[in-house]
Amino acid sequence: MYPRIKELRKEMKLSQKEVSKVLRCSQQVYSNYELGQRDIPTIVLIQLAILFNTSIDYMLGISECRSPEE
Repeated sequence: MYPRIKELRKEMKLSQKEVSKVLRCSQQVYSNYELGQRDIPTIVLIQLAILFNTSIDYMLGISECRSPEE
């Protein structure tokens, strides 16, 4: 499960459909990413990190450091 991805999306006031358009995938595929029902490909992790302006480690729950610069 990737709860931080959902939190970051909601903080930006984006719908799953809006994020899925940025990622060029279906809303269902993106929903499966948030629920942890589908592994997130590396390129998608990079795109999400750029979109949310955060580190991949933070998104995955590895780090408490939100900023990619820290």
